[in-house]
Amino acid sequence: MPGLAAPTVAGHRGCLTLGTWEGRGVLVFQGRLHYYEGHPWRSVVAPVQTAVALGARVLLLTNAAGGIHEALGPGGLMLLRDHIEWTRPYCWRLPGPGGLGPPRPTPYSPRLRRILLESADARGIPLREGIYAALPGPSYETPAEIRALRVWGADAVGMSTAREAQAGSDAGLECAALSCITNWAAGLGTSAINHEEVLSSVAAQADRVADLIAEFLRRL
Repeated sequence: MPGLAAPTVAGHRGCLTLGTWEGRGVLVFQGRLHYYEGHPWRSVVAPVQTAVALGARVLLLTNAAGGIHEALGPGGLMLLRDHIEWTRPYCWRLPGPGGLGPPRPTPYSPRLRRILLESADARGIPLREGIYAALPGPSYETPAEIRALRVWGADAVGMSTAREAQAGSDAGLECAALSCITNWAAGLGTSAINHEEVLSSVAAQADRVADLIAEFLRRL
């Protein structure tokens, strides 16, 4: 599609599916672009802008993340209440949680968060709200960075989502996001972090996440 580059990361197919799910018209982006792949930020958020142009009103993002909070180990799910964005220069000066900048409204809709929590409860799926920290990648964080993020209030960490959610909110979309916790963040587990572990953990959670999204769409 014009304006959309092909993903290069394993597990990201780079397909856009248009269909109906639980009686709702949906656009499903199978994969995303990351800044660390060499794309400018305008390309990273281009799928969101495409969804807006095609008439979407609700944006539900998913990601794989490392758990920082002691209650968010591998196999857990986290509903984003807000995010910390360590992808901009002098991030501690900017609005948002954790730094010295002023507060700002969260881009994640309270209404959608309520529906997702109710949906998880209805399906018997444990779901905890938390703060997501977005870093540029491609390397995993150091244990020292994870300790700093924990002090800032981060519950999980990854390399995506924040810019897309903010772009969607700025464009008038109602936004929500889910993190699949695939591993403990650096320094909190007993083994080295690798992408194969991330892919395996995501695959193990796929059916449960699909059930949650189906229930969410039914209640939307």
